[in-house]
Amino acid sequence: MSGSSVLFDAPGPRARRVSLISSIVAGVLILAALGWIALTLAAPRESGGITLPGFFDPSRWDIFADPQVWRFIIFEGVWGTLRAALTAAVLAVAAGILFSLLRSSEIAWIRIPTAIVLEFFRGMPVLLMMLFILLVLQTGAFWAVVAALTLYNGALIGEALRAGLAALPRGQREAGLSLGMRSLQSKMLVEFPQAFRQMLPIIVAQLVVLLKDTSLGYIVGYVELMRVTLNNLASFYGNRYLFSLFVVALALYLTMNLLLSWFARWLSKRTAARSSGQRLPPDDPGQAMLLAKANAEARRSDTGHSAGGPLV
Repeated sequence: MSGSSVLFDAPGPRARRVSLISSIVAGVLILAALGWIALTLAAPRESGGITLPGFFDPSRWDIFADPQVWRFIIFEGVWGTLRAALTAAVLAVAAGILFSLLRSSEIAWIRIPTAIVLEFFRGMPVLLMMLFILLVLQTGAFWAVVAALTLYNGALIGEALRAGLAALPRGQREAGLSLGMRSLQSKMLVEFPQAFRQMLPIIVAQLVVLLKDTSLGYIVGYVELMRVTLNNLASFYGNRYLFSLFVVALALYLTMNLLLSWFARWLSKRTAARSSGQRLPPDDPGQAMLLAKANAEARRSDTGHSAGGPLV
């Protein structure tokens, strides 16, 4: 039995032929659907007794030849989106770390109220949270957006980090405690860095969602990319340019999200390479020694658990 057919039988000539025909038919249908959409968008249309050109007509895109339009989109829309997203991302990661530590606490009167608060933030819609903060606390549109995104995404990141801590081998914690570390010290020096690296893809994926959720600031009056393109510019130039402004906003959102995803992959590879090799020790020599001993003790402890023997 070959390695490629361990879980299933290798397809025969008939199955390969059916698969090839199905792929060709699916490709043709997809191309036909895309062609139909393109023709529909390019066709002229009636609006209020006036015949308007198709969406691909150059007259619907001529405003982008004006540098002032691009300056308004970039410096007002894109910068507004990035400013809110970056601020909320930093605060959400910090809040997530705090939530994960409180949620994994061994003290019940800390752990249980934190769990209730996290479930409340996770279950509350982000837009409703923005409106509550804006109308009740009167913080202004920017801080309403940032605070709502921080609380919601911080709760999700905190749960992800808590799951990462719970998924670590038991020997990691036991090794730190056996070297005289306090529970919090073991968690911060030994367990938490490993959990953070493991949950990094999930955290970055949540930050991508955070970036897209800044568009909800449109509802509370915050000036970001959606409001600049589909409200301000569309109102100024008219609905004639609404589709072209939509395409530009979509392209800018995709660019920002793809750049963030690329940075996440680069950061994941970098942290994986550093964790597989020699990791840089903390600045404090005492902590560096404790961390090195804890890692060695954890490896021996995990080996003992897997072999069924006692801890060394």
